[in-house]
Amino acid sequence: MPTWYILAVMDVEKEHTVYNTLCRSKNIKEVHPLFGEWDLIIKITGETEQLIKIVKEDIKIDGVLATKTLRGY
Repeated sequence: MPTWYILAVMDVEKEHTVYNTLCRSKNIKEVHPLFGEWDLIIKITGETEQLIKIVKEDIKIDGVLATKTLRGY
């Protein structure tokens, strides 16, 4: 099953809410804060169709301003 890494930029005022919401999602394997251009790295596993659904439903939430998806091996 493919592994995906999603980089996210968050609204500064909603950082804690976004982080806690993502950590509680059963579809997300790991969430780690970053320093620099991106604020979080999120790890998920699944086929492309699952990835699209997870991004739309679990990651594109209020407070997430931008994302970039990378495929891991």
